[in-house]
Amino acid sequence: MAPVPRPSVLGITPYKPGSSGTGHAGRVIKLSSNETPLGANPKAIAAARAAADDLSRYPEPGATPLREAIAERHGLRPDRIVCGNGSDELLALLAIAYAGAGDEILYSQHGFLMYPIAARIAGAVPVTAPETDLTVDVDALLAAATSRTRVCFIANPNNPTGTAVDLADLQRLRAGLPDSCVLVIDSAYAEYVEMDGYDDGRRLVDAGANVVMTRTFSKIFGLAGLRLGWAYGPESVVDVLHRVRGPFNVNVVAQAAGMASIRDREFLARAQDHNRRWRPWLEVALRELGLGVRAGVANFVLAEFDPAGPKSAAAAYDHLAGQGIFGRRVGEYGLPDHLRFTVGLEEENRAVAAALADFLT
Repeated sequence: MAPVPRPSVLGITPYKPGSSGTGHAGRVIKLSSNETPLGANPKAIAAARAAADDLSRYPEPGATPLREAIAERHGLRPDRIVCGNGSDELLALLAIAYAGAGDEILYSQHGFLMYPIAARIAGAVPVTAPETDLTVDVDALLAAATSRTRVCFIANPNNPTGTAVDLADLQRLRAGLPDSCVLVIDSAYAEYVEMDGYDDGRRLVDAGANVVMTRTFSKIFGLAGLRLGWAYGPESVVDVLHRVRGPFNVNVVAQAAGMASIRDREFLARAQDHNRRWRPWLEVALRELGLGVRAGVANFVLAEFDPAGPKSAAAAYDHLAGQGIFGRRVGEYGLPDHLRFTVGLEEENRAVAAALADFLT
């Protein structure tokens, strides 16, 4: 007989990334994965190439130099940081370490798709709470929490909605969750946020609450291809993550590129400046076309189309794809009438706006 996996594993719908336009003849504009349009930092590329000379050697097992660089940049303690093969790995490890059969993992209605996947990998039950105006609703999350809730994931800002909640809401959420529940604040887009009252989660971690903050190098730092993320949390949680992670879970090239990236504030500022200019531009351009656009604080724009008929989101996607422009379909997030567009280079932003104008007229 064939081996039988746990039933929760068979309930997983594999994560499907945004299209990269593979197979399309001609130029491709990829706006489907929230990658930075500026590419990787040249210093990170140089560091990665230099590190390639030592590929026969195992990487530093705890990514200690990288953790120290992250800690120096953010004013944190390096012994409270854990690095991972992308923040996705850390999210999954938190679920595995703290939840199991009969337990629940809580997240918001339009939360990141990796949350229910992580829950099912752990054998736990994924539980969603409704949002209000495409924004995390703290009261709804608290109403959905039970004595079986072991982990609560909240993306702040959230993907794919682009919305965020402030520190006061996070504090209220933590105060209302069971003491046995780990609150995980996924701040993958924190570097883009310019919102009054926003906090990436570190204040709750420092306050001694049962909170973990996760971050990534995949977005503004442009290292998505290397898979590199990190978590900051209480000593007890960090100890657990070190126990369950692989001994060499961050490769030598990723560690080198990450150190170069985190230390280069000038490149980071360039990426922030670009997004500061072009995200509002893209929001306004799409809104002027008659699309429903919810103002966001990350590096993408979520646009709402007519639910049916010739001007639907599905028809718009096909129209754009025919011109080599690929946004992100978000039906699996419960938003079938929406498309998400990464903020690209100037010419890419103008191209998607022009193509949608042609489609909608």
